[in-house]
Amino acid sequence: MWLLMPILTTVLVFICLLMILTILMQRPKSEGLGAAFGGGLTDNLFGAQTTTVLTKFTVWLGGLFFVLTLVISVLHVKATVGQTSIQKLLSVPAPVSSPAK
Repeated sequence: MWLLMPILTTVLVFICLLMILTILMQRPKSEGLGAAFGGGLTDNLFGAQTTTVLTKFTVWLGGLFFVLTLVISVLHVKATVGQTSIQKLLSVPAPVSSPAK
């Protein structure tokens, strides 16, 4: 478990960086940040159907992002589940008093 969390976190960061790159490479209708990579660069790289390829890739990366985030949060909760300090105090049995004679 101690090795799985850093590996999953590293994969999550890598997916985030890939998602940023693919979103910035997409050509919006207003030619915003997509033009920064050179107008026809993505067309030459991925072919004429660049927008559909990048859109599908972004959807897959977004799905992986949400699944990995959910897995990491569930693993984190399972690793840190334990009694709180109040629960520990409440679970201590009360001292038994001897009857007075």
